[in-house]
Amino acid sequence: MATVTAPAPRLALPGVLRHRAAHKLLLLALAAAVLVPLANAHWSSGSWPHALIVDLSGPLGRANDWIIDNRDSSPLFLYFFGYISNAVVLSVRAVYLVLLAAGWAGVTAFGALVAWRVAGVRLAIGTGVAFLACGLLGMWVPTMQTLALMVIAVLTSVVVGALLGLAGGLSERTDRALRPVLDTMQVLPAFAYLLPVVLVFGIGVPAAVLATVVYAAPPMARLTTLGLRNADPEVLEAVDSLGATGRQRLLTARLPLARKQLLLGLNQTIMMALSMAVIASVIGAGGLGDRVYQALASVDVGAALAAGIPIVLLAVVLDRVTAAAGEQSDESAGEPGSGRRLWLYALGATVAVAVVARLAGALDWPSGWTLGIAEPVNRVVDWMTAHLYSGVPYLGGTADWAGHFTTWVLDPVRDGLQWLPWWSVLLIVAALAWVIGTWRTALTAVLAMAAIGVLGVWKPSLDTLSQVLAAVAVTLVLGFATGIAAARSDRFERALRPVLDVCQTMPQFVYLIPVVALFGVGRAPAVAAAVVYALPAVVRITTQGLRQVDPAALESARSLGATSAQQLRQIQLPLARPALMLAVNQGVVLVLAVVIIGGLVGGGALGYDAVFGLAQGDLATGLVAGAAIVCLGLMLDRVTQPTERRTKKGA
Repeated sequence: MATVTAPAPRLALPGVLRHRAAHKLLLLALAAAVLVPLANAHWSSGSWPHALIVDLSGPLGRANDWIIDNRDSSPLFLYFFGYISNAVVLSVRAVYLVLLAAGWAGVTAFGALVAWRVAGVRLAIGTGVAFLACGLLGMWVPTMQTLALMVIAVLTSVVVGALLGLAGGLSERTDRALRPVLDTMQVLPAFAYLLPVVLVFGIGVPAAVLATVVYAAPPMARLTTLGLRNADPEVLEAVDSLGATGRQRLLTARLPLARKQLLLGLNQTIMMALSMAVIASVIGAGGLGDRVYQALASVDVGAALAAGIPIVLLAVVLDRVTAAAGEQSDESAGEPGSGRRLWLYALGATVAVAVVARLAGALDWPSGWTLGIAEPVNRVVDWMTAHLYSGVPYLGGTADWAGHFTTWVLDPVRDGLQWLPWWSVLLIVAALAWVIGTWRTALTAVLAMAAIGVLGVWKPSLDTLSQVLAAVAVTLVLGFATGIAAARSDRFERALRPVLDVCQTMPQFVYLIPVVALFGVGRAPAVAAAVVYALPAVVRITTQGLRQVDPAALESARSLGATSAQQLRQIQLPLARPALMLAVNQGVVLVLAVVIIGGLVGGGALGYDAVFGLAQGDLATGLVAGAAIVCLGLMLDRVTQPTERRTKKGA
């Protein structure tokens, strides 16, 4: 009888070594063992080698001169940019004239009627009160100027963002190509591209609208892509089995399934467009932003708040009305002609109210119906500064908190990054990006980081990076905790929603002075301002992602006796991973967007360079600092954002 020889037992590897990430780390360790001694022998200093720096001041200066010399004669400006500028001016002026013709009574009636039709009496009353509050604060005309500008800017942002998101949602290759474009649009500080925008379009409304669109369109694009790519595969299979074409599949399945993400994108677009109102005022947008900017120039927090409150009220009204319109039942939304009748009734009532107001001579807001809040607000700010800045029993005061945060967190992180040799920073970036992604991801991250050194701003960029890392860490801890709590409690979410609206829409310039008054001038108030601005988006996206987890999966876990904490840890968080990663991405880009604000309050580094470039008309300094911030954002995105393909294949 033949003897069967058993195969020799293979050596079993520990579970950790069988993981693909462990293989990558092992290869990186071998490469580092060879490359680190060689690199250390040639470049032991932490500064970037001067021989590898490219000076862009000459080419950018010549480009600046060419634009100035040819702005009034080149066909590019006369027949392309000129037509765009005229179209924007005419559109904004038309909306503004319509608002003025309707009068304060007509605009208030129109807003209340639309809110009543889509959401009921409570929102209608809130909308009417919001518009009346704008008048009571003495800001009716600036509010109408800002509303006209925002209507055109938001419509343009939604169209551009939806088209980009549609392209990215239907094609993975297009999505990969669009990601750095969207990162650049959202991360490039407004102060960095305000100068070239002003050079092309001049001071005024067109430049303000374009700057707003560049900043506000990416959230719409990202959330549209997320909604289309996360559509239920079973529903799509059912539609395919019925022989639907690609267009029918998009219109009847993918877009309806992505409705919540589309509405969230619209919400974020409105919020970010309104948050640009003050920055846009720097280049001639006028309206509420100009009032805020002028008030803060004279350090008048009360007057700035009086102009900032209407911005918040506009954002809240637009947010609530659009969200309520999307949440209408399918039956009411699908009634033939219901939407048309809504607009006809609202327009008819508005015209009637406007005619009555004109006949009564009451189109303009009555000058005697105003309420001054500047003086009481300034007294409150003075009290906070006098009592909370220092000397608080057991707590030490906000100045001590800022000092401890700077000493224990910001200084060690900055000094550690600047102490590391430049090549070791690139190696760390490559390792992090490759472990969670592919070699292409690592290459993109390393090239982005190396571009910062080539631009000649290596040390300021590491200073900015230390502030961004600290702000993102605080934002994510607070945002995830708050988002989880809001997802698990409807009451808490409703109570939190107006707070998030205020934090996200109140212009950063308004709370900048109280922040400085409480924390002093330096990097700590810059981090605080970034956290306040970035936190709402992280909370909203986290809450939305957790609430969209398949109820069947949660019900199955409950039937097996899983506790609430186990359901969160084992079901909700894993299934909501795409939304959580998007929250991380938005946290990074929004923190970077406030780097400029940090430069105004002592944050220094790249933020200060970008502000200095705009103030001095120095295109080279401003654009180089802005490009470095974009490179930081691109690197952080690649380090923190594994794509769907990477996750599935584990490459």
